[in-house]
This record gives sequence, structure tokens and C-alpha cells, in this order.
Amino acid sequence: MTVPVTTPAVPADAVVAKLSTLDRFLPVWIGVAMLAGLLLGRVMPGLETALQAVQVDGISLPIAIGLLVMMYPVLAKVRYDRLDSVTGDRRLLVSSLLMNWVLGPALMFTLAWVFLPDLPAYRTGLIIVGLARCIAMVIIWNDLACGDREAAAVLVALNSIFQVVAFAGLGWFYLNVLPGWLGLDQSGISASPWDIARSVLIFLGIPLLAGFLSRRVGEKAKGRTWYEERFIPRIGPFALYGLLFTIVVLFALQGDAITRNPVDVARIALPLLVYFAVMWGGGYALGAGLGLGYARTTTLAFTAAGNNFELAIAVAIATFGVTSGQALAGVVGPLIEVPVLVGLVYVSLALRKRFTPISSKGAHPHG
Repeated sequence: MTVPVTTPAVPADAVVAKLSTLDRFLPVWIGVAMLAGLLLGRVMPGLETALQAVQVDGISLPIAIGLLVMMYPVLAKVRYDRLDSVTGDRRLLVSSLLMNWVLGPALMFTLAWVFLPDLPAYRTGLIIVGLARCIAMVIIWNDLACGDREAAAVLVALNSIFQVVAFAGLGWFYLNVLPGWLGLDQSGISASPWDIARSVLIFLGIPLLAGFLSRRVGEKAKGRTWYEERFIPRIGPFALYGLLFTIVVLFALQGDAITRNPVDVARIALPLLVYFAVMWGGGYALGAGLGLGYARTTTLAFTAAGNNFELAIAVAIATFGVTSGQALAGVVGPLIEVPVLVGLVYVSLALRKRFTPISSKGAHPHG
């Protein structure tokens, strides 16, 4: 594990002031993207059919493109020669695994039954969301909050491996076995390890490989200074362009379901709000208590709170159908997650000054 080095504390307002116009007003752009998507879905009824005409692993091709464009720039920023400092931090790795694969699914199961005891379809959809751990958008939130970029890459990769191995088994346990033990209604999902592995390989593997090769080839040809000061600033904004594009398309596809069922959306939203608050706050408190430093505490919190809604939606649609309540619950996920986690980016930056001015080697300012 790397010995911490002392670095000057950077006030949160100074960090925010250094953000580009695109970054600084991200909540505004996301709000506009959500509204634009909802309006497109309403005023262009044939748009959903067109967007769903071509799919990649059960996901609309435009959404797939948006996800890949969104993740590539951030993964191209990762300093892969520093990953050993993360893999040696057992406190971070064990904490992340416990938060993601023990607390997260159990908490979502509990909240789903507490808030939606009379709505089995939505309840099942939420439980599936709780099983699909982060591999995509969390990289964006972590980067905006000045988290440890290398740690995020390792934790997301770790989640991906566990997702392939554990998703189907945990789905069986939380939807069939545990409810049976408790005398509750039972359900089930249809998701083989290969289906999940294919999704992970496409939506994480492709941008991860592209990011690694970009840095390897770019640094070898032009040097690290050119790569980080010239190349990265050029491709960096495309992460947020991809995010905004994905949000527009996602909400255009599901706009009718969302606007047609406002009460149902509100009921699904309540347990999600509690979930995000508990998971992010718990991750932040745990990281601070373990003395991980600001950057890795932030990464732990965001990777604990984030979910792989793309996988959850794909599983719900494959098992229960595109118009099912389970699928709607998955769609409401990003509707709540996006604005909440954007808000938590600013909360995280505001809390930064409470940390002592010590960071792990490899932690870095936003850039």
C-alpha cells in the first residue's frame, strides 16, 4: 500500500470554479436532457419503435453507443500503471465488496417490501435493480467529485466480475428463497451468467480496452505530458456528451410509461431515494472512518450508491416484458439516480474541506 503524501487542501468552491461550463451546470443540462427525452417520447410516438429497431445485447443501439461514448474518455484518463496502489488497499476492496454485495441487495430487498408490499411487479423490479451493481455512470459521478480515478476503475472491474458470478444466484435467493423463508410472495428471473457476462464485456470491456490502448499507444508515441495535457482535454467533454445523449434516448424510450403512471413513479421513487441516501452516506462514513482519505472515500461512496440500470432493465424486459411493471421500476431508477447523484457530487465537494490534507498517491484533482 502506498504511503500517504501531504498535499495542500483544495477548497470545494475552488474545485467547482475550475470546472468547465459543461461540468459546472451539469444539473441544468441533465434536467434539460430528461425533459427533452420525455417530450420527444410524447410528440413522436414512432420514435420508440425506431430506437428499438436495432439492439445490442437487448439494449437499444443508440443507448449502447451513448454508454460506450460516455465511458471511454474517463477510462482513457486512468493511469493504469498506478492500479497496484489500489489493489494493495485491502480496506478499500473489502469495504466495497461488503457495501455492494451484502448491504446493497439486502437494503433494496427490505425497502422494496416496506414501501411496495401491495405492488409485486414494482417490488420485483426494485430488487433486480439492487442486484445490478455499478459499472457505468458511477465513473462519471466519481470523476466529477474528484474521486480516485484508478480506484474507481478497479472497483468497477471488481463489481463486474462479481456481477457475472453472483447476479443470477442472488436473484434466486432474494426473489425465491428468502421470501419463502419469510412467508412472502416468491418470484424469479431469467438471467444466465453468460447473458450477464456478455453485457459486462460489451459495456465495460470495450471502453476499458479502448481506454487502456489509448494511454499505452498515446504515451509511447507522444509522452505522458502530451497525452494528459493535449489529448485528454480534447476527448474529456465527450463523456458528458455521451451521458446527456444517453439520458435523452432513455427518457424518450420510456417517456410514455413515466408520464402515464405518475403515482406509480412516485411510489417507486421513494425507496430509491432512501436507498441512494443510505448507500452513499454509509459508504462515505465507512471510508472516512477507515481513514481512506477524500479521494478514495468519495469513490467508495459513489460505487456503493450506483447501480447498473442497463443490466436491470435488460433482465426485467427479458423476463417480464417491455411493458411490465418490473421494467418500469428499472426505468424509474435512472430518473431518480441521475439528479440525486449529481446533487451528491456537490455534497461531496462541499465535504472535501473536512478531510485532512492527505491523499493517497494516485489521487488527483479533476482534470
